[in-house]
Amino acid sequence: MRGLRLLLCIFLILIIAACSTTKNIPEGEYLLDAINIKHDTKNATSDLESFVRQQPNGSLPLFGKVRLNIYNMAGQDTSKWITRAVRKMGQAPVIYSARSAASSATQLQKEMSNQGYLNAEVDTALRAKGKKMTVTYNIKGGTPYLIRNYTYTIEDTTMARIMKIVPLKPYLAKGDFYDMSMLEQERGRVNLIMRNGGYYNFSKEFVYFKADTTLNSHQVDLYMNIYPAKDSLPYPRLRWNKVTIVSGLNSLETPDRPQGGNRRNRKNPYFRNADTTQYNDIWIIRGQNKFLRSTSIRRNNYIKKGALYSDRALTKTYESFNQMSAIKQVNISTTPSSEDSTHLLDATILLTPANAHWFKASLDGTNSAGDIGVAPSLSYQHQNLFNGSEQLSIKLKGAYEFISGGNEDDLLNQSFYEYGIETGITFPLFLVPFLKKSWREMPTATTRFSVGLNNQHRPEYTREFFNMTVNYGWSSNNNRLLHSVDLFDINYVRMPWVSARFDSLFLNNVNNPLLRESYKDQFISRTSYSFTLVNGRRFNPLYPTYSIRGSLEVAGVLPRLIAAMNGDRPGENGQRTIFGVAYAEYIKGNIDYARTFYFSKRHSLAYHVGLGLAHPYGNSNILPFERRFFSGGANSVRGWNTRRLGPGSYRGNNNSEDFVNQVGDMKLDISIENRHKINSLLELAEFIDAGNIWTLKKYEAQGGGQFQFSNFYREIAVAYGAGIRFDLGFLLLRLDCGVRAYDPGLPQSDRFVLFQPRLSRMALHFGIGYPF
Repeated sequence: MRGLRLLLCIFLILIIAACSTTKNIPEGEYLLDAINIKHDTKNATSDLESFVRQQPNGSLPLFGKVRLNIYNMAGQDTSKWITRAVRKMGQAPVIYSARSAASSATQLQKEMSNQGYLNAEVDTALRAKGKKMTVTYNIKGGTPYLIRNYTYTIEDTTMARIMKIVPLKPYLAKGDFYDMSMLEQERGRVNLIMRNGGYYNFSKEFVYFKADTTLNSHQVDLYMNIYPAKDSLPYPRLRWNKVTIVSGLNSLETPDRPQGGNRRNRKNPYFRNADTTQYNDIWIIRGQNKFLRSTSIRRNNYIKKGALYSDRALTKTYESFNQMSAIKQVNISTTPSSEDSTHLLDATILLTPANAHWFKASLDGTNSAGDIGVAPSLSYQHQNLFNGSEQLSIKLKGAYEFISGGNEDDLLNQSFYEYGIETGITFPLFLVPFLKKSWREMPTATTRFSVGLNNQHRPEYTREFFNMTVNYGWSSNNNRLLHSVDLFDINYVRMPWVSARFDSLFLNNVNNPLLRESYKDQFISRTSYSFTLVNGRRFNPLYPTYSIRGSLEVAGVLPRLIAAMNGDRPGENGQRTIFGVAYAEYIKGNIDYARTFYFSKRHSLAYHVGLGLAHPYGNSNILPFERRFFSGGANSVRGWNTRRLGPGSYRGNNNSEDFVNQVGDMKLDISIENRHKINSLLELAEFIDAGNIWTLKKYEAQGGGQFQFSNFYREIAVAYGAGIRFDLGFLLLRLDCGVRAYDPGLPQSDRFVLFQPRLSRMALHFGIGYPF
């Protein structure tokens, strides 16, 4: 039935695609079918298509101009509501306009001139076929103009000195193209330097360039200068004077600035009970509720009395206070000081409190492989526990799943339930003894302590989970580099009760040690570090972006130290224990690199490479199941479902317990994705994925899963597919369909299945956000 529906949908789309696109084109006119831009330059990097004034109707790969065809199917009688409704879903035909084509050619010539091709010429070629018109813009750029010298000629000596000492690399250099967009970026750089050097009234409009293009060699001597002030005096540098922070008063009005002590504001009765204190050159005005401690306010404020005015100080103050969960809104106002309005500024920071208490109750439905379940939860959060924006969170959760087709003979297919509690507290600073104060009080620093308990009840066993974590997080490099350290992450899993049948089938199954290991009592104590580095788009929306993510974790250090201090010796099986449970020892690391190139505002190409490696040692012969790698799924090789690929050439049995075997100690992921925006809401993508997982050791239950350098390249799975994305602005929903092209789980001679598509070799994935 599902296959029939799919065929009917494809058939309907093909019918729409087959409709005539020129049905409603008047005689003597043409449908603008396509535009082409050809140029002989190698450095034209702008989105030239955006300068074409008239764009053709949108087209989908394989299906053509679907929306135009829908419009044409509506008929001509607009008095009927059905005609108007269908036309609204479609798109009216774009009629070729000679005036628009001429205007587009002019705009393209101007853009090429802005990029340094001052002698560029644009020729418009038309090709009519029936009632369709194709317009080609042929651009001859000629020899580009290059910058020979770039010199500052700033007359203001203070500004000239600042430009020389600030280590911010210019956007222009000898040999660069004489590009107007780069000149605009350079103006922004000068503005950034000046506004962070005390020049409060400075604007990039004060910056201008002189260009000497009379060298007759396609070279330019470029000079940067700053317009003099209107009064012919040097631009004044301003410093911060009085800094007032209104903490916790729910009003958008600013009180009279007090000079000290307690003072009532007669103009605004709301502030009659306000208390004013001076702390580290900051005037702090509070209501009856203390709201925030003075140390927390001082730590997150970058506006310091006596310091030069700086945009960066304002931005960092905004960001730092906005990161505090206790604060709902931050407003900063600056005014010339009454003491010296020419050289001093006063700042008033209004901190509006958020709701301290937060409750949430939810009832989620689950559907895992057709099995229906419910998962209720109740959460509470206190967002300002000790008046320093500390967060206390408590969550009660439960779940019940109704397994379809369950019977007494299949222990893994029976209904089960679980319940648990999670609690944690987060401090907005480093709680580390003997740490330097400036490091401990970094505004981006956080310390989190969390504890969780969970009970899982099934007809065949009862399983209990305990976890405790101490985590430190912070950011650097203007929030582009995020760090996270789990100083201790302790997980303890025990099975207080198992049925005799489950014990005989799984726990004592000598033929599948991986399955046995995944259900035994476990103690994992790990220490890990992870980072994320993301670059920005800077001033150019077509500038490539990239991200690097990596992590390294080591397990077993703390238990081994405790065991050594207690004088514990290895047991009969050669393993040391803590609390009567053998602890895991392993090292694991992974790294992922992703990069996106933007060819235009609508077209981009992204790729990523991910590598992972884990190795058990000492007390462990097998990595804990939860810490092993898996392949397949919405963010991996999308021709396979999650945990259905690998390891190596191992072919799963599709049994309910076989997912335990489809894990490994090594992982490789490679993907490339071509993305096209249809409009602000829809985006299409085509992708190719490759990768797999492997084991470092040979396990009988995972035949063909061991990594061998001489053979691993034959076991790299390949898939291709397409997807559609819905960009809601705050959220991106993704639906991808992957098809297998090379399946390492098949015999060597049958692995290439590119031209043998089947439903069983396809996988449909729903995801949130891009896959990388």
